[in-house]
Order: sequence, then structure tokens, then C-alpha cells
Amino acid sequence: MRTVDVVEYLQALREGGSLPAIVEASDEFLYVLKFRGAGQGKKALIAELIGGLLAKLIGLNVPELVFMNLDDSFSKTEPDEEIQDLLKFSVGLNLGLHFLSGAITYDPLVSIADDLSSSKVVLLDSIISNIDRTAKNTNLLNWRKELWLIDHGASLYFHHNWKNWEAHLDRNFSQVKDHVLLSRANNLQEAAEAIRSSLSEKQIRHIVSLIPEDWLMEESNIFDPETLRDAYVEFLMSRLNKIDVLVKDAENAR
Repeated sequence: MRTVDVVEYLQALREGGSLPAIVEASDEFLYVLKFRGAGQGKKALIAELIGGLLAKLIGLNVPELVFMNLDDSFSKTEPDEEIQDLLKFSVGLNLGLHFLSGAITYDPLVSIADDLSSSKVVLLDSIISNIDRTAKNTNLLNWRKELWLIDHGASLYFHHNWKNWEAHLDRNFSQVKDHVLLSRANNLQEAAEAIRSSLSEKQIRHIVSLIPEDWLMEESNIFDPETLRDAYVEFLMSRLNKIDVLVKDAENAR
């Protein structure tokens, strides 16, 4: 992954609860910047990073993810107090997604989504326990007649309480019944085989290794960064190993 610097704060995206923003970076591209100082903090960035990179590995479209350095100069010139505080608490390394100019929000009634891609998204979200891909908030875009995934920050909710994270290893994903793409997921078995052949423990460990150590250091974390990395790998591998169960759950929900 590349690392770039934020050079200009352009616009707050107020439809997002965490107030992401469109910014220009040192490579002259525009990005949607996800802030470490927002609501769920660095854990949302970790979930975004893992969810987005897993999606890419299984052949789904995700805007390029980059690390973004934010310095303290932006909060000093921002007149909005809420955004000023957000910028102040987000100095350091954040996460950005390449801005897809002209993309439109996915509408389950009229938008484009083929059966195999829909099936992969349903199973990916079952693996990472993404509770935020519903008709009310799809976190999907159509861009250049293709389906694109954004915003995985609500995934991996087990990491918000490390004291009992292991209790999540054997859980199914009951929220699949509310998934916006479930009605189009007509190729779940084929999608499962594609995911199985695309992901390995080595690849998952590599993705988890990309998490900046700084993001793993919080007062609420009772483990050291390496133990936390191992926990992420163990959780994801447990989900991957039970993908046939996740397929059955999705089929039953349909």
C-alpha cells in the first residue's frame, strides 16, 4: 500500500456518521479520507483496511486504499468546530479510498449487480461480519457500469471488546437475512469456491501485517499488537473454514 500526504481538505461528507471528507493528496489525486479521530476510531480503519483488501483478493471492485498522513495545520484553519476537533484528533496516519468521480449510490431496484459478484459480497460480509450493507445503507456504488464496494468500518465488531472476542469464533452471521444483495446472490456455491481458492492463511496474515502498529495501541486493548494480529488472523480463518455453513445460512435466509 502507498502512503500519501493530505495537502488540501475540500469537503466534508455529512451523510456519513463519521464525517469522512474529500481531500486532495500529494499525488494530486482525490480521496475519501476516513479519520482515526471519528466515532469508532482506529478500529473502524482496521476493519476498513481488512475488509477492502480481502474484497480485492476475491475479485471484487474496491477503490484503491492508501495510508494518508494528516498534519496539525488543517485544524487550525477550519472554522467548523466539529470538523476542527475531528481534524485535531486525527493527526497522524489515517486511511483513504480513491474518490470515484461520478459514481452513484447503489439502488437495489435499478442498479447493476451480477449474480456472482452479489454472491461474493454476501459471503465476504458474512466472513467479516459486516452488519452495514442493508437496503437502508448499502455502502455500494455503481461506477462505469460496475459494482464497487465502500465502507467496511462496521465489520469485525468482535474487536470492540477484546475480553470475550473468542466467543465470536463459533458464531454464524444471522444478519445476512438483511443483506441488500441477498436476493441477487444466486451463485453462492460458485462464489464460495472462488473465495476458497483466492484466500489463504498466508495472504490473510499479510493483510493483517499491514495494520499500522499505532492503530493497535489503545487503552481499551488488553493485548499487545502481535497478539491482536494473531487474533484477527484466527477469527478470519475460522470464518473461512466454515464458509460452507455461511453459504447454507445465506441460502436459508433467501
